[in-house]
Amino acid sequence: MPSPAPVAPALDSSGPSRSGLLFAIGSYVLWGFLPVYFIALAPTGPVEVVAWRILLSVVFCALIMTVARTWKPFLALLRDRRVVFTMGLAGALIFVNWQTYVYAAMTDQVVEAALGYFINPIVTVFLGVLVLRERLTTTQWVAVGISLVAVLVLAIGYGQLPWIALLLAFSFGVYGLIKKRVGPRVDAVSGLTLETLWLAPVAGVQLAVVAATTGLTMGTAGGWHTTLLLSAGAVTAIPLILFAAASRRLPLTQMGFIQYFAPFIQFVVGVFVLGEPMPLERWIGFALVWVALVILTFDLVRGARAARRAVVEPA
Repeated sequence: MPSPAPVAPALDSSGPSRSGLLFAIGSYVLWGFLPVYFIALAPTGPVEVVAWRILLSVVFCALIMTVARTWKPFLALLRDRRVVFTMGLAGALIFVNWQTYVYAAMTDQVVEAALGYFINPIVTVFLGVLVLRERLTTTQWVAVGISLVAVLVLAIGYGQLPWIALLLAFSFGVYGLIKKRVGPRVDAVSGLTLETLWLAPVAGVQLAVVAATTGLTMGTAGGWHTTLLLSAGAVTAIPLILFAAASRRLPLTQMGFIQYFAPFIQFVVGVFVLGEPMPLERWIGFALVWVALVILTFDLVRGARAARRAVVEPA
């Protein structure tokens, strides 16, 4: 899923950027179909998939920086210890997020993974209160309250807390807070490179463990499988780069609407393509989450319009 980098205002204030919309839609549609890619990697297990994803992302990012000739600013980042260690913490969180997401996709739990990214905006608002001491409007509190009821309903429906959804939402939410601390100093490719460099030793250990137990699948399940597995770096980096390009061209409200493309596609894939069960309790829980998102989005749009009026109107 996306790296929640700060969203800059649109470059053209007279209307939406067409290229920005295309970049944003492209990134979220690719993320939406990501479960299909991971399922196609069978018989490779989640641990091996994530390990290759990390190592091949390092290679792919290195190629991008070589082509774009951006090694110099990247090497300059390495001299900033605060940024380097902050990105290490971000890497740890994205590792948890990736491992959980790939596990969910490869164990027929795509619907719960989609739930995690549906509730992520609400979790982000909640973390803003808890960590940044931000104050919520009454409307935002209503959205948070409805989402908590939704989690309770889903817990009853699942017979346990939807831990995959919660782990995805909170790991990505905290990841977003950390990324905001480094701000525009770290672009998408440099950020992913730093994060995956920190994780490379972990990936090496994972591959060693898999090799010593069940055995590595790279190169053993046919040419098509090997090609798909070798594409893990590109599959990880390309949507992230598109997202970064979109965030520089679109305002927050437009990015906020488009971000729901990914979990919606995942939900459709899980329910209607993979045939995952959706008993009544889950439909009610998802409906409550969607109501909360509508309320939150309404508040976001209303706030953005009020801010624009305050800028336009004379003092």
